Amino acid sequence: MKLIIGNKNYSSWSLRAWLAAREGGFTFEEIHISLFIPGSRERILSHSPSGKVPCLNDHGVVVWDSLAIGEYLAEKRPGLLPADPVARALARSVTAEMHSGFQNLRSRMPMNVRKDYTGFGHSPEVDADIARIVAIWNDCRARFGAVGPYLFGRFSLADAAFAPVAFRFQTYAVKPAGAAGEYLATLLANPHMQEWATAARAETESIPEEDLYG
Repeated sequence: MKLIIGNKNYSSWSLRAWLAAREGGFTFEEIHISLFIPGSRERILSHSPSGKVPCLNDHGVVVWDSLAIGEYLAEKRPGLLPADPVARALARSVTAEMHSGFQNLRSRMPMNVRKDYTGFGHSPEVDADIARIVAIWNDCRARFGAVGPYLFGRFSLADAAFAPVAFRFQTYAVKPAGAAGEYLATLLANPHMQEWATAARAETESIPEEDLYG
């Protein structure tokens, strides 16, 4: 199994697939391709038909897009989604909402693990996105918090989906209170998240379009 990813400092989509694979207990080769430099698209296209990362190659089975990769991994390791049908449907719903929504947060608060952008990126639209995310976290924790520290108790694809948001909240000093704040601390303390953050901070590549605030 091979997983093709981009820069760990910037590539939120890569983080989602990588974290799901690590939490699922998969053994895989990590192929890192720096983004937005000469030759990067050609290198990605040699692995991924979409020309984007992440892309999973499981002994010749090629799956691209972080949502599809997560679902593929969950079929191989069912523990990556809740066993209860109602919880599983909700987990898929919030994962899909994260996958397709929150465009204001994405554009004004891009993932940038190395930076401290305290106070930057806010607007009424961004704050509305943040409020919706916090509401999702609080709701999931209220309903499933008794069985573990993640959104649905044990780690699931929903947590992988929101992992880049945890790094964003850390970078931009967004500090939700209550259950959402506790969940944020849980995600940031996850050993695989810490491993990713350490690697991201060690990278030297810079993408000016992602370093929005200096």
